[in-house]
Amino acid sequence: MATRAASPTITRRPFGKVDGTEVERFTLGSPAGVTVSILSYGGIVQELSVPDRSGRAGDVVLGYDDLVSYVHNNDPYFGAIIGRFSNRIDKGRFSLDGTRYQLPINNEPNHLHGGVKGFDKVVWDAEPFTDEEGAGLRLRYFSPDGEEGYPGDLSVEVVYTLAGDGRLRIDYRATAASPTILNLTNHSYFNLAGAGEGNILDHEVQLFADAFTPINTDLIPTGQIRPVDGSPLDFRQPHPIGERIDEPDEQLALARGYDHNFVLGSDGSLIRAARVRHAATGRVLEVWTTQPGIQLYTGNFLTGAHIGKEGKVYRFRDGFCLETQHFPDSPNHQGFPSTVLRPGEEYRHAAEFRFAVE
Repeated sequence: MATRAASPTITRRPFGKVDGTEVERFTLGSPAGVTVSILSYGGIVQELSVPDRSGRAGDVVLGYDDLVSYVHNNDPYFGAIIGRFSNRIDKGRFSLDGTRYQLPINNEPNHLHGGVKGFDKVVWDAEPFTDEEGAGLRLRYFSPDGEEGYPGDLSVEVVYTLAGDGRLRIDYRATAASPTILNLTNHSYFNLAGAGEGNILDHEVQLFADAFTPINTDLIPTGQIRPVDGSPLDFRQPHPIGERIDEPDEQLALARGYDHNFVLGSDGSLIRAARVRHAATGRVLEVWTTQPGIQLYTGNFLTGAHIGKEGKVYRFRDGFCLETQHFPDSPNHQGFPSTVLRPGEEYRHAAEFRFAVE
């Protein structure tokens, strides 16, 4: 008698309230043994459980057990959707069609990750679903003209899909009523040993990028696109994160480690951007994206002030991020890919996080 294949699963439960608005936690399950829990607050990936080579599941993303901590102590942006503009904008200023805009300064002297109340701090409309790919969650948010200083009404949709093979895909879409700028991403911190299980210096990283955008003392791109050749930012071959992170290199000193945008060769098609391997558990993560850049950030500003899930303390370099994106400060650099979204256009961006074991 044939055995029926396992089906994707979805569970939902209340997770608390923000200013009287109910927040829910949606858990998507796959036959591959991968599960992901996503909050309607901030679109946050709150938990991501992945088997190791022995089949033991482990949560590989940093975060909190309760909503209060996300609301009041998530300055690292654990797991959140970032918008309207991910990464930094120099002094919060940009020009669009001859008009100068000033955004809030929330990361002195710059604007960071959408401002004081970005997309990471709002409650999204959430709709779970299943289809031929697997289990999913559709999130929608309307950002009015002038929110956090950005021009134009903006309608945003972010769809998380957990495929049957354990791939977590994120599809971003948006339309604008008048010209604006847009650069969306997800800010999950990974530790393939398990969240809170020490630093990530032994993780072996490969980035499929020949160049990066160097930064100045304010962590803003200089506008240059520099080859990675001969530098500790060359990850074209796999290297442990900790192998060269403390070398006497100007770029590493400015960022206190890796916090750099790497230049990918995507023409808008889905390409492999990064591969991370953790030898002790056998877990492997690949990141695929349609975006022109990916930010490697190694938790350089984690200080031990954040008490995470199961009471574990998140310290310096206890997690890494791989943020698929347009380049930081793009509106102020004509040589960077444009982040302008105009009426009649649709912003589209896809990212996939693929898990395996060795």
